Amino acid sequence: MKKVLWILIIILMVGALAGCGANGQPITAETEGIWNHFFVYPLSWVLISVADLLNGSFGLSIIVVTIGIRLFLLPLMIKQQKSSRAMQALRPEMEALQKKYGQGTKRDPKDQQKMQKELMALYKDSGVNPMAGCLPLFIQLPVMMAFYFAIMRTEVIALHSFLWFDLGSPDPLYILPVVAGITTFLQVKMTSFQLNDQMKVIIYIMPVMIVVAGVTLPSALSLYWVVGNLFMIIQTYFTVVRFEQLKTDISK
Repeated sequence: MKKVLWILIIILMVGALAGCGANGQPITAETEGIWNHFFVYPLSWVLISVADLLNGSFGLSIIVVTIGIRLFLLPLMIKQQKSSRAMQALRPEMEALQKKYGQGTKRDPKDQQKMQKELMALYKDSGVNPMAGCLPLFIQLPVMMAFYFAIMRTEVIALHSFLWFDLGSPDPLYILPVVAGITTFLQVKMTSFQLNDQMKVIIYIMPVMIVVAGVTLPSALSLYWVVGNLFMIIQTYFTVVRFEQLKTDISK
C-alpha cells in the first residue's frame, strides 16, 4: 500500500512539473522555465536532429528516439523489477505479521509500532529496501513525460506524415489507437500477477484510456505509445515472464 502511495505522489509531482510546460505552445530554445529548458527542449532537439539523419522522417525519428530512451532507462526498469520480486517473495511473511498484530483501525498503536519494528527487521535480514522499487520512478517518469511533451510541442512534427497518417492529426483509420490499446493491455496483463486484486482494474482501464486519447490526439503520440509498448512487452517477457518460468522449472 505504501508503494502505491509513493507512486501516486511521484505521478502528482511529475504532473505538477508537466503542467508548467503543458500550455501547448511550440517548444524552442528560447522557451522559458526549468521544465521546458532542461527536460522538454533537449528531447525536442534530439527528435529534430535524428529526423535530419533519417532524411527528414519524423515518424522514424519518434521510433528511434523512443527505443533509445527505453534502452537508456532499461537498467532502472530492471532494478525496479528486481525490487518488486524481492518484495513479492516477502509477502507471505509480511501478511503473517499483519495478521499477528491485527488489521487497520483495530490495531493497537503499540502493536503498530511492534509490527513496524519487525517489518524493518525483516527487510534488513532479507537485504530488501522497500523504497528501492519507487526510487527509479523519480527518473523514469519525468523523462517519459518530457518526451511526451517534446512530441506534442515540436511544431515541425505536425507538418509531416508517416505511412498512412499525418503525424499532427488523429489516425483517420483508428488503427494506431487500437493497436496502442491492445499493446497496453498485453503489457499490463503480463505483469498482472504482481498486482493485488484492487489494482488489477488498471488492466482494463489503461487500454481504454489510451484508445480514447489516441482517437483525439495527434498520431505522433499514438506511434510513440505503440513503439514504447512493444519495447516493454519484449522487455517484460525476458525480465519478468521468462524469469518466472525459469524459477518454476527450477522449483520442479
